[in-house]
Amino acid sequence: MTHENQPPKGARATVRVSPNPTTHRGQEVTITGTCGGGTGLKSVLGGFPDRPALENIRILESGPDRFVATANVAGHIGNGVGPVFVDCGGEAGVTLLVTHV
Repeated sequence: MTHENQPPKGARATVRVSPNPTTHRGQEVTITGTCGGGTGLKSVLGGFPDRPALENIRILESGPDRFVATANVAGHIGNGVGPVFVDCGGEAGVTLLVTHV
């Protein structure tokens, strides 16, 4: 990736959720990615603070070159699409989680 094709500084973390789409409430998902120059994974947020889509979030590896976390799809989630955000200490990333419950 050339310099002009990179996301802006502060938004260079990459994040993936698997499986995606999810198939049922309570299902465990795995969140992986890289911190894009950030210091390491600090937090994961699925959905929005007042209506989280992910619960029981556990950071298993927090390294700047590779991170791994797991979480469960919240019990109140229906069919739809919502964001999964990561904070990597200076860099952030987002992906979409699709639910078919």
